[in-house]
Amino acid sequence: MILVHRLRGEPMFLNADLIEFIESTPDTVITLADGRKLVVSDTPEEIIERATMFRASVIVASDELRDSQHLAPTLTLLPGTNEQ
Repeated sequence: MILVHRLRGEPMFLNADLIEFIESTPDTVITLADGRKLVVSDTPEEIIERATMFRASVIVASDELRDSQHLAPTLTLLPGTNEQ
């Protein structure tokens, strides 16, 4: 999710994966994958930067999660320690 602002300044979080394209006409118009349009006060460059940073943070979090699972201790049963 990225932060954008409506024309009156109200903040709104937008799923960056739904952005189909962005126009500057001169207002910034975001067209979503389902055809809906949002007019925002943020520049196209700001929106692209936020979407890029969001996607990068997902990759970093994924790497950290993978690394933490790789380093997590695992339980190993030693021969003759099974309790039945």
